[in-house]
Amino acid sequence: MKHKLVYITTWALFAIMLPGSLCAQNWKFVKEKDGVQLYTRHSASSGLKYFKGVAEINIPAERIYSKLEDVYQTDWWTKDVTQIKVLSYTKDRLAQYYLVYDLPWPFKDRDLCVNVTASINRVTGERRLTAVPMSGTCVANNQCVRMKEFWEEWKIRPIDKNRSLVELEFYINPGTHLPDWIVNMVLTDSPIKVIRAMRRAL
Repeated sequence: MKHKLVYITTWALFAIMLPGSLCAQNWKFVKEKDGVQLYTRHSASSGLKYFKGVAEINIPAERIYSKLEDVYQTDWWTKDVTQIKVLSYTKDRLAQYYLVYDLPWPFKDRDLCVNVTASINRVTGERRLTAVPMSGTCVANNQCVRMKEFWEEWKIRPIDKNRSLVELEFYINPGTHLPDWIVNMVLTDSPIKVIRAMRRAL
């Protein structure tokens, strides 16, 4: 009985420490547009949603990854990102950005310092780019609200030599004075728009 209690207690503590993405609900299909399937799910810790776009693209995985990983090819990024500053870059390993996101009046713009980690599975050929907020000091901007909760991941899986399955998943908490339902509404079509823009830029 004592060992059973220890097991239950350990599992409960483990569950508490799980990140929101793992404790969240299952993905719910929303729609398909321009060849991109859109999914959402609620965060376990807030009323905000995770968003995911999935698309099959007739382009080799290596070429798609190279476009996404290159910090000097950002002209296709969403126009909501009004400032992009590369802080550090090690090819195929790590990139660090300072980003400013435009918000409509009367809300203040949001900014973010982010680490983007690259990884390649040499067995499956899957490539990932995972972005999280940087720790420590970063560029200061009193005109913006600093976002502290941000997670984004690109997955590029080769189907064959000329086709790839691309997934874009993200969670953004823009911070104060923005109701969750407005944030969810504004971000809903973002995976479709971003994947579509990336596909056109290739």
